[in-house]
Amino acid sequence: MNILILGGTGFLGPHLVDQALDRGWTITTFNRGKTAPNLFAGDRYKGIVQLRGDRDPAKGEGLKSLESLASTMKAEGRRFDAVIDNSSYFPRITTASAELLGPVTMMYQLVSTISVWSDKSVAPDESTPVSTIEDPATEKLTGETYGPLKALCEKAAERACPGKACVIRPGLIVGPGDDSLRFTYWPVRIAEGGAVLVPRAAKPQEQFVQFIDVRDLAAFMLKLVEDGHLGTYVANGPQGTMTMEEMLHGIRATVSVPVEFRWTDEEWLLGKEVTPWMGLPLWIPQAPGTAGAGRANCAKAFAHGLRCRPLAETAHDTLEDFRRTEAERPKDFAWGSGRTPGISREREQAILADWAARHAKPA
Repeated sequence: MNILILGGTGFLGPHLVDQALDRGWTITTFNRGKTAPNLFAGDRYKGIVQLRGDRDPAKGEGLKSLESLASTMKAEGRRFDAVIDNSSYFPRITTASAELLGPVTMMYQLVSTISVWSDKSVAPDESTPVSTIEDPATEKLTGETYGPLKALCEKAAERACPGKACVIRPGLIVGPGDDSLRFTYWPVRIAEGGAVLVPRAAKPQEQFVQFIDVRDLAAFMLKLVEDGHLGTYVANGPQGTMTMEEMLHGIRATVSVPVEFRWTDEEWLLGKEVTPWMGLPLWIPQAPGTAGAGRANCAKAFAHGLRCRPLAETAHDTLEDFRRTEAERPKDFAWGSGRTPGISREREQAILADWAARHAKPA
């Protein structure tokens, strides 16, 4: 297989590159050379063609190196088996790349997101209508525009590469190399031991969570390329359902220190201004408007080869990666600092003390 990866040096890209190399594939990458510019140095990567440029045709050299490559491939009658676009955020940018590369590829694979759905009251699948945006030309990326703009990127790829588009909609991508640290918070905190603040919903048996290990996502994407499958796929895990309680207990099983979960009413936590999703990562309070959270239907992806490794493996490897990269983090790194998810240990203990006092029996 011969593939081109747009991006390649961020979180998902290196896993795609390494797994494709393990398969013996031919790889070309295209990026600005700013993020980890020496990532693919050394004998293992000597066969990779590394092109420099900018996804935005209006910036710097833009797509010139890709234009030259595409022209040569056309003249020689060559094609990529797939272009993997894992760095599209604006439809204008997607259109520029897809129109240029469509004639020289068998597949244009775009990494989108489950955030294309803003309605969390229902469990989505590939047929669920996506969100729209008032100004489709905006290139201001916010929490409100991110999902609709990704949906427009999907349409741009499909329009530029008719009959060649493959769209992947992952949920929260986790695992080694994840600098968002959302899932990471839990293995790190649980490994510290002691009393751990965790939210409890009114119906904990229905408080579902979903995420996908970056290595499993990469393997699935490459399998779709290998098998030649086009179309749209919701890629999330695990296969089946997982509650937040099951996730936390599963992570606890990977550490050897004493841990006590302090299950705390989520309505009370909201009153304490503990923020969902980022304050206590992956937590989405139960409400009619969020009834579909953690329930995205991924049956199509699993039917086409998606496989999810055990939670214990993801948790263990995430924790080890966090420890290994300690020297790379800022010296003032702290959980819940505004730049990082979670809450500080001091605030956690204060909230736990308030919760305990609230439930203390009178003397």
